[in-house]
Amino acid sequence: MQTLYITHPECRLHEMGAWHPESPFRLDAISDQLISSGLQALLDEREAVPAQEADILRVHTPSLLAGLRRLSPVQGYAEIDPDTLMNPHTLAAAFAAAGAGITAVDAIMDGQASTAFCAVRPPGHHARPGQAMGFCFFNNLAVTAAYTLEKYGFKRIAIIDFDVHHGNGTEEMFAGDSRILMCSFFQYPLFPNVYAENPGPNMVNVAVPPHSDSAALRDIVESRWMPRLEAFEPEFVFVSAGFDGHRDDMLGQLDMTEADYAWITEKLVDLADRSAQGRIVSFLEGGYDLSALGRSVAAHIKALAKL
Repeated sequence: MQTLYITHPECRLHEMGAWHPESPFRLDAISDQLISSGLQALLDEREAVPAQEADILRVHTPSLLAGLRRLSPVQGYAEIDPDTLMNPHTLAAAFAAAGAGITAVDAIMDGQASTAFCAVRPPGHHARPGQAMGFCFFNNLAVTAAYTLEKYGFKRIAIIDFDVHHGNGTEEMFAGDSRILMCSFFQYPLFPNVYAENPGPNMVNVAVPPHSDSAALRDIVESRWMPRLEAFEPEFVFVSAGFDGHRDDMLGQLDMTEADYAWITEKLVDLADRSAQGRIVSFLEGGYDLSALGRSVAAHIKALAKL
C-alpha cells in the first residue's frame, strides 16, 4: 500500500509575514523535492478533512478556542505573541492541520494504508492545553492521539518527537497518561526553555547540548528510546517530525543530516511493523532551511514508505 501524503490548501494560505521563517514556502520546498526525486508519484495524496470543535476540545480548553476565534482578523495580522501571528486564513488552516492526522488514522484503520505523512502548517507540538505559542495554535498530534484513543480504544500509543525544540505542549498534555509513551530529544537551552527532569514515568524526553552530533543522538535513540518503546509495544506510532535539527538550519544548533532522519524513521518503521501492524502517522513540525527541509522530508518519507 502507498504511504498517504495529507495536506490542505488552507495550510498554504496561513502566513505570518514575509520575515517569518515558518512560511508557506516550506510546503513548496517539500513538494518540489518530492517531485524532483520522483517520490510524489509513489504517494497517495489526499486532502485533510478539517477537525471538528469536539476534536480540538479533547486536548485544548474552550477558552483557547474562543480566544482564537475572537482574535482571528478579517484582514492583516493579530499577534498571539511576538513570533506567533494570525492572518485571515490561520484558523481554517489550524483546523485543517489538526484534522490531517485524524484523516490519516481513519484511512489506516480502514485498511487503505499503514503509514502517512501530514504536510501541514501551522505546526503543533508547542501548543499547550490553554495557550497557542511557538508558531503553533492547535496541537495536531495530540488532537489525533486523543481521537485515536477514544474512537479505536487503543491502550498503547507511542509519540516520537525529533524536532530540535522541546515538544512542551505534547508533554504537558500526556505526562502521566499510561496509555502514552513519549520519546524525544531536544536542544537545551533553546526555545521554549522549559525542561523537567522527571515530567512523568511515561516520558523519555532527553535534553541535549548545542552541537550534539549524529553519533550522540543515535546513541540516545538506541539506548534510551528503543528499550522503552520495545517494552511498551505500541499499537500505533505518531511522530512529531521536526527537521530543524539539521546542521544547515539556523533556528537550532544540532548537527543532524537527512541520513539521520532516515535512520530514525527506519527504526520506527521496524518497531511499528513488530507491534503496531505498521501503523505510523507523521506530522510536519519545524524545519526552516528550505533546501535542508525538502531533502530531509524526502528521506523521512522514503524510509516511511520503505522505498
